[in-house]
Amino acid sequence: MSTLARLLPIVAIMVGALVPQSTSLADVDAVLEKLKASGLKAAGEAPKEAPAAAPVDPRVAFPGAGMDKAGLPDAAADSWGDSSRPAPKPTAPNRTDMPWFQTLVDAAPVGSVLKVPAGDYAGPVLVDKTLTIEGDGQVVIHGGGTGTVMVVQAPGVTVRGLRLTGSGGSHDSDDACLNVRGEHGLFEALRMDDCLFGVDLKQAHNNTLRNSYIKSKPADLGLRGDGIRLWSSNNNLVEGNEVVDSRDVVAWYSNDNVFRNNVGRRSRYSLHFMFANRNLVEGNRYYDNSVGVYIMYAGYSTIRNNIISQANGATGMAVGLKEASDVVIEGNEIIYCAVGIGSDISPFEPDSTVTIRGNRIAYNGIGISFTSDIGGTEVTGNIFEGNLSQIAVGGAGAATKSHWHGNYWDDYQGFDRNTDRVGDTPYELYAFTDQLWMEQPYARFFKNAPMLEALDFLERLAPFTSPVLLLKDDAPLFHNPKEARS
Repeated sequence: MSTLARLLPIVAIMVGALVPQSTSLADVDAVLEKLKASGLKAAGEAPKEAPAAAPVDPRVAFPGAGMDKAGLPDAAADSWGDSSRPAPKPTAPNRTDMPWFQTLVDAAPVGSVLKVPAGDYAGPVLVDKTLTIEGDGQVVIHGGGTGTVMVVQAPGVTVRGLRLTGSGGSHDSDDACLNVRGEHGLFEALRMDDCLFGVDLKQAHNNTLRNSYIKSKPADLGLRGDGIRLWSSNNNLVEGNEVVDSRDVVAWYSNDNVFRNNVGRRSRYSLHFMFANRNLVEGNRYYDNSVGVYIMYAGYSTIRNNIISQANGATGMAVGLKEASDVVIEGNEIIYCAVGIGSDISPFEPDSTVTIRGNRIAYNGIGISFTSDIGGTEVTGNIFEGNLSQIAVGGAGAATKSHWHGNYWDDYQGFDRNTDRVGDTPYELYAFTDQLWMEQPYARFFKNAPMLEALDFLERLAPFTSPVLLLKDDAPLFHNPKEARS
C-alpha cells in the first residue's frame, strides 16, 4: 500500500489535533512540515520532478496569470468570473501574515469532514472535490482585497460556520465572497461582508443557501455587487438569509428556484427576475429597498405571504411586472411604498393572467399602477386602505378590462343593509380633477395642492366634464377583513 493511501484516513485527524484552538502561523507550519515529511504534497508545492516554470510573458502579466489553468492563454481563462472554464487553482495566498486555507482543503481526503480550528486564514480557496468544511463561527477567511475569496467547483460540497471577507472589487471578474459552480451543495450559517458580490451561483443547480448574512462593500448603490446572484442556475433553495446594503438579489435565466423567509434591507432590488420562470417567493421580509420583487420578461411564478415595506423614492415599488405572464401575487403585506404593484404590459402572452388576491395594499402612494389596461388581470379579495390613490392608469386610460371583485375599499361610500358583509352597490372609482396627474405627469408636482383640491371639489359637486370610470367592483367588501378577524 502506498504512503499516500495509508495516510489519507488520518489527514483530517492530523489537521484537528496538530492545530490547537488558538491557531498561530507556527502551528500551521508544523502541520505542513509533518505533511511534507509523510509524503503528501502541500498546496502550492510543485513535485520535485517538475520542470522549472517558464518565464512569464509580460503580455499576460496581470493578476491571476500565474495560476495553473487549462485552455487558451487569454484573460477570460484566468478570470474566476468565467464559468465556462474550470476555475484556476491558486498557487499562493493573497496574504502572508496568516496560514493559507487552501493547504487544509488540499490535505483533506475526498468525502471527509474538515473541522477547522478557530482563527484567521488567507484566501483564495478553491474547493474542487467533494468535502464538508465546518467552522464554529470563529473561522475567518480573508480575501486580501483581491479576486474571489472561495470558489466551490465540486458537487456535494457542504460549507458551514465560516466568515468570508475582503474580496476584490472588480465587476469584470465578478469578485465575490463565494462563487458556487457545483451541484447539490449546502451552504449555511455563513457570514459574508466587505465583498463585491456575496454569493454568485453560475450554472449551479440543486444547491441550498441557508441562514447566512451577506453585506456588500461600502460603495454607492449602483457600484455594489449583488448580494445573491443566480445565473443559469435551477432548482436552488435560498432560505433564511439576511442581505443588507447590497445592490440586488437577482436571478437571470434561472428557473424553478425557491426564495423563502429571507430578509432584505437597504438595497436596490430585493429580488429581481430576468428571463426566469417558475420561481416561488414566499415568507420574505423586504424593507427600505428601492424595489421589492420585480419580474421582467418572465413569469409562471408565485409571490405570496411576503412583507414588503418602504420601497420609496421616484422608482419605489413593492412588486413590479414588466411583460410578465401567469404570475400570482397573493397574501402579501404591501405597505408604505411609492407604488404597491406596478404592471407594465402584463400579462404579456396571449391567454395568460396576472392574479392579485388576498393582499393588504395599504398606505402607499399608489395602490396598483398600470401603464395601460390590456386586460387579463384579476384583482380579488384584497384590502385597499390608506393609499393616496387606489389605482393609476397611464395615458388617461382606465382599468375596466381587468376583473375587480370582492375587494375592500376604505373609501367605499355605500351601505350593507342586509348585513351580508358585501356592499349593496358597486364600488366605482372615477378620475376627477384629483387624477389629472395620470394624464399629465408633470401635474403630479401639484398633487394635493389647495388649488387642485378646490378644483376637484367643484368638479365632484357639479361636474363640467364626464369623469372617466377607472374601475368597478361589483361586490365590494363592506368591512375590513383584518378588523373583522381581530
